[in-house]
Amino acid sequence: MNVLLKAATIVDKESKHHLKKRDVLIENGVIKKIASSITSEKKIKELSLDNLHISRGWFDSGVSFGEPGFEERETIENGLKVAAASGFTDVAIHTNTSPVPDNKGAINFLKASAKGNAVNVHPLGCLTRQSNGEDLAELFDMNSAGVTSFYDYKQPVINPNLLKIALQYVQNFGGVVQSFPQENAISPKGIVHEAINSTKLGLKGIPSLAESLQVARDLYILEYTGGTLHIPTISTKESVALIKEAKKKGLNITCSVSINNLALTDDTLETFDTNYKVTPPLRTNEDVKALLKGLKEGTIDMVTSDHNPIDIEHKKIEFDHAMFGSIGLESCFGTLNSVTDLETTIHALTRNEVFNLPSIKISEGNTATLTLFNPNVSWKFNLNDILSTSTNAAMIGQRMKGKAYGIISNNKLVLNA
Repeated sequence: MNVLLKAATIVDKESKHHLKKRDVLIENGVIKKIASSITSEKKIKELSLDNLHISRGWFDSGVSFGEPGFEERETIENGLKVAAASGFTDVAIHTNTSPVPDNKGAINFLKASAKGNAVNVHPLGCLTRQSNGEDLAELFDMNSAGVTSFYDYKQPVINPNLLKIALQYVQNFGGVVQSFPQENAISPKGIVHEAINSTKLGLKGIPSLAESLQVARDLYILEYTGGTLHIPTISTKESVALIKEAKKKGLNITCSVSINNLALTDDTLETFDTNYKVTPPLRTNEDVKALLKGLKEGTIDMVTSDHNPIDIEHKKIEFDHAMFGSIGLESCFGTLNSVTDLETTIHALTRNEVFNLPSIKISEGNTATLTLFNPNVSWKFNLNDILSTSTNAAMIGQRMKGKAYGIISNNKLVLNA
């Protein structure tokens, strides 16, 4: 794949061309030259796009594609097309499939299904067998198959001793343990944030305490064991404070936040729209402010779309019985760039190193793993913007700032139609 990007503004803090407008010549998937102006003598495709910006390829630390087991929600093939069109060169695939990926064979299936694609797939492995929370899965074998992080999707590690053993064990090969931040015993049958709105609407609540209790416990265990812990999708101001303090202590702790919790509050629940039924639940405006501040300060390491397609039979039903989840790949960048500045946005979408994955600097001689985008275009996210098989989108009707043009990755150029 050979292409000449014309007048592209480079957004990469580690590049000497950061925030400068440059021509970028890519030959056979490698950045051959970066200069103010390049005229190619060869017959190379020139790409000129309105207000073109490029950055390192974006990484989504947690997406669900359904396959295997729930192909009616999303297949791997279609999910990767959605990811590429949305600007993501790398995705970590969640473990909510059937069967779950708790062994080397299941991991190899996921990687084989994505072979030859422009988007790099990084399967997450289950922390426990069958994600049942009782016995550790085959962590070392899955690591030998390329898994760097282990997570039972949206399930807290109930047994503190199990978390202790996992954190100690993965130190042998540099693995990352994930622990969902919710103490279920505090919120039995809870479905939304516990506050004034849940009371008014008559919906069972999940208090902030359920999250902060679990986070505090996990951080105490991490301090005892060492190792690397990642807390996915925090949602409360208390969690931000706890993790900030843990980082000051020097603990090897990272965390992410779902784009849903950065842009929406529990005020949206008044419509009883099941697209807003997500986990962690949408919290208060005060929590959103704390999360955004934590993101800018570096307490929160990364933002995930938390893309989770749900078929209509499990979503378009009574709020109490609807499944949790929203798709988010298509709207992630436009939403995030609407609530924070561009450099914070790009930094939050390019933190591959959190999962021990490479993040390739925009520099001559390096492999071209790039996202192409316009950060200033204003648009409204509607049903016809959805590329996913399922349409359960919490961001429907929201105004967006910025849109991806596509990606260059694995010697392939993928552009939005």
